[in-house]
Amino acid sequence: MRCTAPDAAGLTGAISQTRPRAQRAELHAMGVRVRWSGRPGRLWKGVVRELRATEELTRDNERLTLDLCVNYGGQAELVDAVAAIARQVGAGTLRPEAVDEAVVARHLYQGDSGDVELFLRPSGERRTSNFLPWQLAHAELVFMEVLWPDFERRHLWEAVQIYADRHKRRGG
Repeated sequence: MRCTAPDAAGLTGAISQTRPRAQRAELHAMGVRVRWSGRPGRLWKGVVRELRATEELTRDNERLTLDLCVNYGGQAELVDAVAAIARQVGAGTLRPEAVDEAVVARHLYQGDSGDVELFLRPSGERRTSNFLPWQLAHAELVFMEVLWPDFERRHLWEAVQIYADRHKRRGG
């Protein structure tokens, strides 16, 4: 199903007006650090302002980190990282032979986040949909048939149990 322009505008308006403002204080009180990944260029300025204000307010919180991906695409993130590295190489501040996995990871939108441990996809879809391709390299993938509007705490616990029961190996 494709999202129509009015649907997208409504969603974006809801993000800019409702979500961050209504939940910002609550997340801050709970010690949640909120971070945003995505390209700001195609978002309304009000959306970007709300996302950045939420990041700023919660930046020192340490209980949990919530990464919001708004106007995000994994391939775009990789392109932006490679372009930033190329600029540094071109400027002479980075040697090409010094580019390794750690350098690429540092240039991602949230370069200090580390790898994802568990990727949970409700809806019955069996794909990652261009979401965090670099960070999902070693993740355990759990796909569930339940649709997002019907997703409940018990589904999360089921996914965590599936994850806990798996034998995890890290390839080289």
